[in-house]
Amino acid sequence: MPIKILTYNVNGIRSALTKDLLGFLQRENPDVICFQEIKAQPDQIDNSVFEALGYHCHWYSAQKKGYSGVAILSKTKPNNVVYGCGFEIFDYEGRVIQADFDGFSVISAYFPSGTTGEIRQDVKYAFLDYFYTYTGQIKEQIPNLVVCGDYNICHQEIDIHDPKGNKDSSGFLPEERAWMTSFFNNGFIDTFRFKNPGLAKQYTWWSFRANARNNNKGWRIDYISATEPLKPKIVEAKILPDDRQSDHCASYTVLDL
Repeated sequence: MPIKILTYNVNGIRSALTKDLLGFLQRENPDVICFQEIKAQPDQIDNSVFEALGYHCHWYSAQKKGYSGVAILSKTKPNNVVYGCGFEIFDYEGRVIQADFDGFSVISAYFPSGTTGEIRQDVKYAFLDYFYTYTGQIKEQIPNLVVCGDYNICHQEIDIHDPKGNKDSSGFLPEERAWMTSFFNNGFIDTFRFKNPGLAKQYTWWSFRANARNNNKGWRIDYISATEPLKPKIVEAKILPDDRQSDHCASYTVLDL
């Protein structure tokens, strides 16, 4: 049975809804949706518009209003939902939610950005260290695990429009890229790169500055990672740059489960 899993940093769910997010979801018709940066509390979101498309909704908001937050929506009701990752700082910021289904689990994660300075970069490194161990422990119990979200890191030079000019930029630092390599060597597969090994100029985020999106000067910082047991089940993986509800775009992976 093919399962289509879509991830999307919407940069504000309420804003995205004014830009035909529902029409986009209706056209793509994913089975599981992972949102990041919802920037809303659950009582500020009208579940009925998503339920009308057949989705069960699970939101995990930051304590700070209008900031961060993640969600998982699914056509099949999850057997279990885990809100947070058990680390106070990251749970306060609403960064991780997990939904368990028959035979597989999905995490929606919003990694911290380090672009605002050294303090947040240190928070980002702390998250990377914790999340590496956290997901490693989960996949011991749940071999079929999919980790979707905004990782806020470009892994390789092919994933960024200007690797030389950004070599000292948060999101493309050697330490961050080394973490990604270690993560993918620790039993996870970058599903997009697995299915599209040499495909260049495929990005999921563009700066609002300098007409970056129209010139496709972007970064691929959003990923759908699957554990090794799912490798033979990866059917398709695509980025969808044409819909513009956010400064990010959506991407999806189809797994034959």
